[in-house]
Amino acid sequence: MKQEQKSVIIDAIAKDLADYPNVYVTDISGFTVETVNQLRRQCFKRDIKLKVVKNTLLKRAMEQSEVDYSEIYPALKGVTSIMLSTTGNAPAKLIKDFRAKNKKPIIKAAFIESATYFGDDQLDALCNIKSREELIGDIVGLLQSPAKNVISALQSGGGKLAGIVKTLSERA
Repeated sequence: MKQEQKSVIIDAIAKDLADYPNVYVTDISGFTVETVNQLRRQCFKRDIKLKVVKNTLLKRAMEQSEVDYSEIYPALKGVTSIMLSTTGNAPAKLIKDFRAKNKKPIIKAAFIESATYFGDDQLDALCNIKSREELIGDIVGLLQSPAKNVISALQSGGGKLAGIVKTLSERA
């Protein structure tokens, strides 16, 4: 491969890394073409970008990035593919579902918005990471809960409250 071709590929990978805050470095070696195509279809349905990459080109693209991916470099060995996503737990959930019928993909490392995870044993932890939208929903729910309690107390005891106010006003 010529240097010009490598440069184009590195730039494309670097652009993808800039566009997606979550990167999973996985191993899909040994898959048949049919199995890889099934995985790609599942990735497409869940808005996950799957790329098979050369380790050296991926490392160079990561070095070009503004984000520090240096903790992932030791995982760049053997056959490597990357899964890129805007949602932190989406690739982990896809991998878990896909493994119901297959032994792979295996997670080598994952970079989730500045946190690094190593090894396939982190799959359950990665599945349980909440997305930004889920966290915002939880916070909104927590903030609404006290207000809902006050409103329901006022509505249910509205007659009692009016009676108490009336009794207090008559005493005065």
